[in-house]
Amino acid sequence: MSDRGLLSFGGASPGRAARGLVLAHGRGGSAADILELGAALGLPDVALAAPDARGQSWWPTSFLAPHTQMAPYLEAGLHALDRAVEALVEGGLERDRIAVAGFSQGACLALEYGARSAGLGAVIGLSGGLVGTGDAGGGAVNALYGYAPKLFDYDNRLEGTPVVIAVHARDPHIPLARAEESAGVFRAMGAEVELLVTPGEGHGITGDGLAAMRRLLNR
Repeated sequence: MSDRGLLSFGGASPGRAARGLVLAHGRGGSAADILELGAALGLPDVALAAPDARGQSWWPTSFLAPHTQMAPYLEAGLHALDRAVEALVEGGLERDRIAVAGFSQGACLALEYGARSAGLGAVIGLSGGLVGTGDAGGGAVNALYGYAPKLFDYDNRLEGTPVVIAVHARDPHIPLARAEESAGVFRAMGAEVELLVTPGEGHGITGDGLAAMRRLLNR
């Protein structure tokens, strides 16, 4: 693994790789941690890149928090992912051969980046949902764990882009309602969406999610 600033790299050299994968870690994690997930996929022709969040967290609150609280942290995270994607492009990979994925906070960030970006090879959220573009107004909603609804106003088309959202049916951090809403938003933008819901309670990387990631990178 090599480092450049707040970016870490692993896997194949971008100039020789068949595909690229940008990974965003969860709260309390690190680029080194999430790169281990990329290596565990067992795909030697994939170039890996991962940014580190300052303080090991992309934001200090739930991703469901009001947009005014989330906005500065979200913008910094999106910029970090953009730097990682551009590093792989500069290394020789075409943008449409680069997937962006993440776990937990990183999944929310990866999905949000994917909704705002065109030309990516795939977008994968492992236990996450869209953060949103603003506050929709209204009061707290039980299905959103007591938070208010968000707006999802993306001026973007994602025709044919594969998007995977993998969650547990009862996740203490990611409401199923937000995962379902996120899948609908991506479908409305033209993406090819898989919403993979593992029965029961949990917050982690599901077997279905990992299998879907491997499949998309091994096409």
